[in-house]
Amino acid sequence: MYYVYVLRNQDISTRSLYIGFSENLKRRLAEHLDGRGGQTTSRKKNWKLIYYEAYLLKEDALGREKFLKSGSGRRYIYKQLVHYFDKGLD
Repeated sequence: MYYVYVLRNQDISTRSLYIGFSENLKRRLAEHLDGRGGQTTSRKKNWKLIYYEAYLLKEDALGREKFLKSGSGRRYIYKQLVHYFDKGLD
């Protein structure tokens, strides 16, 4: 399986999103949380997994990751998780 995932920074002053791709979601999430993730997640701490999708084909997952990183994709995330963001479930 291939995963596309969204992390949200829990720091009230930041609240940024990180969108990524991995074959092993548990391992990759642990890397992000331990500061061994990408440059973006290693600079900021306190990330939380808020969304993920699973795909059978790598190409489909990479295409979805590319879309979610676009402006339309970010709007999709906020629309898809409207209740999460409205309730401030951080």
